Amino acid sequence: MRTPPPRVLTVAGSDSGGGAGIQADLKTMLALGTHGMSVLTAVTAQNSLGVQGAWELPAEAVRQQFRSVIEDIGAQAVKTGMLAGAELVETVADLLDGLTAPVVVDPVGVSKHGDPLLAPEALEVVRTALLPKATVATPNLDEVAQLTGVRAETEAELPRAAEAVLAHGPRWVLIKGGHLKDGDTAVDLLTDGTAEHWLRAPRHDNRHTHGTGCTLAAAIAALLAKGASVPEAARGAKEYVTGAIAAGFALGDGIGPVDHGWCLGGDRR
Repeated sequence: MRTPPPRVLTVAGSDSGGGAGIQADLKTMLALGTHGMSVLTAVTAQNSLGVQGAWELPAEAVRQQFRSVIEDIGAQAVKTGMLAGAELVETVADLLDGLTAPVVVDPVGVSKHGDPLLAPEALEVVRTALLPKATVATPNLDEVAQLTGVRAETEAELPRAAEAVLAHGPRWVLIKGGHLKDGDTAVDLLTDGTAEHWLRAPRHDNRHTHGTGCTLAAAIAALLAKGASVPEAARGAKEYVTGAIAAGFALGDGIGPVDHGWCLGGDRR
């Protein structure tokens, strides 16, 4: 019998348009050679134009999904995304207690279109309960500001942003600098407070970038499940998401998704 591939569990919301959330995570995990599993936290009505509605699942539904997977199948890495409200954040943080697998926390606060995906009252629970469970936290610059009050606008300010996030307890933080205005390079900073790893890639002139944050965090989780170190996983995920952005395509009337299958070959025109 075939040996099963590494198993990765995503705990996140559904994107009905298929570009972000659970859908993006599972596509990424498949593309990178792992078996993706899911705990659904919320359902969104979402398309290329934005989020038209969002509904949280009950905490007990989230708890039962998680236990069903972990107690029978197990996971070699876990990724968290949209958790919506304070009760769900606290529930997921409790479920992660005692887990030996690495945890990637994407502290999703707003959608690509600026729609809120995290209740204001949940921020403190993210800071105090969820971030301390993270092997790697992957906030973008808006999420850094939301969580810490630190607003980074240049590459030189990324270490200060990372320090502010690390103060809340994750072992590593990857500050995503895609929103920086300076330069033609997309630069991210990965650090544990001691070592700094600067990840650089060319910026692609493509507006269809829906799902980049979910995709990057899911890719890190997949590569950690395959045995990579945190710096190795971050570098591999950066390469994967850069290719996915370059291949992003129009879908609907707004911002289309990145192409999660860009590396799988075949005619994808």
